Amino acid sequence: MTVVDRAPRHLRVVRPRPLPLVPVAVLVVDALLLGLTLALAVLGRETLTVFAPPSGVRTHLDVAAPLILLGWLLCTGFLGGYRREVLGAGTEEFKRVFQASVLTAGLVGIGCYLAKFALPRGFFVLAFVIGPALLLVGRWVVRQVLHVLRRRGRLTTRVLVAGSLAGSEAMTRILRRESWLGYAVVGAVVPAEAGAGIDLTELTAVVDEHAADVVLFAPGAIADAAQMKQAIWALERHRVHVVLTPQLDNISHERIAVRPVGGVPLIHVESPTWTDAGAVGKRLFDVLGASVLLLALSPLLVIAAASVWVHDRGPVLFAQPRVGRSGRPFRCLKLRTMRVGAEAQVADLMAATDQDALLFKVKDDPRITRPGRWLRRYSVDELPQLLNVLRGDMSLIGPRPQVAREVALYDGAMTRRLLVRPGMTGLWQVSGRNDLRPDEAMRLDLYYVDNWSMLQDLAILARTARAVVGARGAY
Repeated sequence: MTVVDRAPRHLRVVRPRPLPLVPVAVLVVDALLLGLTLALAVLGRETLTVFAPPSGVRTHLDVAAPLILLGWLLCTGFLGGYRREVLGAGTEEFKRVFQASVLTAGLVGIGCYLAKFALPRGFFVLAFVIGPALLLVGRWVVRQVLHVLRRRGRLTTRVLVAGSLAGSEAMTRILRRESWLGYAVVGAVVPAEAGAGIDLTELTAVVDEHAADVVLFAPGAIADAAQMKQAIWALERHRVHVVLTPQLDNISHERIAVRPVGGVPLIHVESPTWTDAGAVGKRLFDVLGASVLLLALSPLLVIAAASVWVHDRGPVLFAQPRVGRSGRPFRCLKLRTMRVGAEAQVADLMAATDQDALLFKVKDDPRITRPGRWLRRYSVDELPQLLNVLRGDMSLIGPRPQVAREVALYDGAMTRRLLVRPGMTGLWQVSGRNDLRPDEAMRLDLYYVDNWSMLQDLAILARTARAVVGARGAY
């Protein structure tokens, strides 16, 4: 067996932090927020006239409130709201917190009815309206703090990657790129021979040497199911968690379900969701959203258009032929940010920068005008595409529309981008914009097509605002 050590020197001497630290911190934050919630519910019941308590009725809130707080925390824990694997990533954490709030409300209502306890209705309504909102906001704030600390190398989980050389290198790149997840790769172990699997005795020795918290089995690590079982048993004695990477990349967890059949965990993968991205609900969302944005941003659009015209008295709009859904061409509208006739210089620029046509971008492009630089930096030049959205050529969210010379370079997988309407913004725009390599941008677009959801669209819209204000990767 070959051991490939990829850990920076300082990681080898840092002992792992106590793993329950983050769940305990989240529990404390939840308890404080619930205490604030119940205090506000008591205060609101007493001060708001709509919740005026009847005279002469004792409510015993001094007893009920602490019991509700304790029960709320227990319900959250029972539904897995403090499990390490759901904290800090994905929507599962928020889903479990909300479900725990609904469960608590139901249990409180049923308990008060059965015990004939006169819990004030005003208190109940305020508590279970304010509480879930505060808890969700609190979890989001804690998540942002956790991401910052993880990027700085704090509160991380030490991971040893086991697999083939190619598989371990791929997983190491992913985990180091997504440092906010908190997986600090301390080394990699590869089999001595392809297909032979790793030596378990040596694996456990490396685990102890590097004080690993998790062993991640990448492709090529294990020869068969029997060896995997032996590996799990061996690592169990070292109190190390095991993570497996199935051959299912770019598939969201919402499409995956694990169902045991005869002791064998079968992974069920739902069909891609690109058909839902063309449904009536998304189209209605696009029309309403584009209308509101067009009205709200019309003063900015007028100022931007005037700056383009004043600069060189040329055309304000630039309508470029693009390829849309199902390969249908349309004219994509933008505020003109380049000199008149800039399209004729594309071939010369591609030759000078040694780029192909796919996602062709040039940093410090000499064709861009002075007002065009700030229009591009803050994506103001894209605002006329709201008209494309209203016409049905585009969507608010989706893969960016490309020109015919780019589409001509698509391979079999890339053509899936044409299954949905192109968008004004998309997953790769909020994940690095032009700083991403073309293959990374394409991967994110294909992920969006196959895993579309309305919740993901709303998240992309929120991240778009942050990406535009920060202007990272824009040129």
